[in-house]
Amino acid sequence: MDEYKQVILIRTDLKMGTGKKCAQSCHASISSADIVRVKNKDAWKKWKNSGQKKVVLRVSGIDDLNEIIRQLDKSKIFYFLVRDAGLTQLTPGTTTALGIGPALSTTLDKITGELKLL
Repeated sequence: MDEYKQVILIRTDLKMGTGKKCAQSCHASISSADIVRVKNKDAWKKWKNSGQKKVVLRVSGIDDLNEIIRQLDKSKIFYFLVRDAGLTQLTPGTTTALGIGPALSTTLDKITGELKLL
């Protein structure tokens, strides 16, 4: 059986507090899953019914994040980019996180497999 997962990337250069990182991860996860639920319901259902696997990884900055987005676009993988509202620690509009998928684990690993766990 194919394995599905969701990958969440968090920028580590922003020095967000732990709670802030968790909140941004949640925004990324829910919003990306919502997109997949509409655009690829079969993948979403398989992920949802197999435990909703997620992995949270670190990305060093906006340039690395943009490179991953280019690869996702090229591979036609759904994602959601989180931009902070600026109510607490960051300037409004700061890109903080990226939610990817859910999609096939093997497909996501080709793009994010070298990144380290948060």
